[in-house]
Amino acid sequence: MATDLSIALQERLDKACADMDFLREAVRLLAQHLMELEVSRQIGAERHERTPERVTHRNGYRPRLWDTRVGTIELRVPKLRQGSYFPSLLEPRRRAEKALVAVVQEAFIHGVSTRKVDELVQSLGMTGISKSEVSRLCSELDELVEAFRHRPLTSRYPYLWLDAKYVKVREGGRVLNMALVVAVGVTDAGEREVLGLDVGLTEDGPFWTKFLRSLVRRGLKDVQLVISDAHEGLREAIRKVLGGSSWQRCRVHFMRNLLSQVPKSAQQMVAALVRTVFAQPDKTAAHGQLASVVQSLAHRFPKAAQMLKDAQEDILAYMAFPHEHWRQLHSTNPLERLMREIGRRTDVVGIFPNRASLIRLAGAVLMEQQDEWTAAPRRYFSQESMKKLYARKGLNDTRELLAVPGV
Repeated sequence: MATDLSIALQERLDKACADMDFLREAVRLLAQHLMELEVSRQIGAERHERTPERVTHRNGYRPRLWDTRVGTIELRVPKLRQGSYFPSLLEPRRRAEKALVAVVQEAFIHGVSTRKVDELVQSLGMTGISKSEVSRLCSELDELVEAFRHRPLTSRYPYLWLDAKYVKVREGGRVLNMALVVAVGVTDAGEREVLGLDVGLTEDGPFWTKFLRSLVRRGLKDVQLVISDAHEGLREAIRKVLGGSSWQRCRVHFMRNLLSQVPKSAQQMVAALVRTVFAQPDKTAAHGQLASVVQSLAHRFPKAAQMLKDAQEDILAYMAFPHEHWRQLHSTNPLERLMREIGRRTDVVGIFPNRASLIRLAGAVLMEQQDEWTAAPRRYFSQESMKKLYARKGLNDTRELLAVPGV
């Protein structure tokens, strides 16, 4: 029986490896074909073709390893006699790859053992690293990231999401859990934008206040709703810096906190009951249903009932905004995927040698995300729904609505 199971597992493993090899080869062939097409367009002629548009000639190939989710693929990148060519299919991941390499370079500088650096290189999916090359990449990346972090914010941003992630960083001879904070907004044209990031020793009020003030100095304005977790230091900073805005407590985090006050055997029932509040068609009905749920819970789960009652304004703030926006406004979920992607990259590194290396890597990931959002064919919120948002604020003058970019 055990032998049959072992044979079956081995056969399945062999098949998986064969499938992966097939997929890897298919990706390689497709990538090679795409590069040939790009080079032909850049040159102005196909291979061996004579055209008046030709500007140069092919000049052989150079090997290039491409790390993908199906493994490392060896590409043959075409070379040109005059000028240079870089495959567009490699461009989206280029900044993050550079940042990861730059982190390794920092590890060299700070005396990490060669064996550990080699292990880190392998875990990043790379097969070799040049100290002189990564040193050059460090300064190049730092300039790009700093320009991105400190660029002017030129739109109005009615919605602002804030979140933090703790990452291990070495400082002063100790390894500390530092807070990496990220801000994402939606412009008055309904488009998402990464607004800023920073790293601090802790998520306290002064740090959040400094971060939000830096956003305001760069041009953050007209924020109507801030969505975040209920961290007291962050709430204090929002009240202090963005006092004219409403605050939405992340509903997902609130539900976790609420259910922690309820025995596991009753959590599913309580969660279903509380969700009826959020299923209401408007804010007035939601408040009425919340009062009913509080009354239902008060006898068996008084702590949960009181928590729900105290939080009602904070967890229902999103209902004062256009219904089309509710799904994205009630929690920090729109920012969660981005934070998970940062986490996936930072987990590879483990402990960062300093704050600058963390900012470099996180900044590169955020710049890539901004590129994707900018290139996306659809807005995050439609033009019509953004008109409703500004009509809600009393901007009924047609000329003022037309002044909103993209509306």
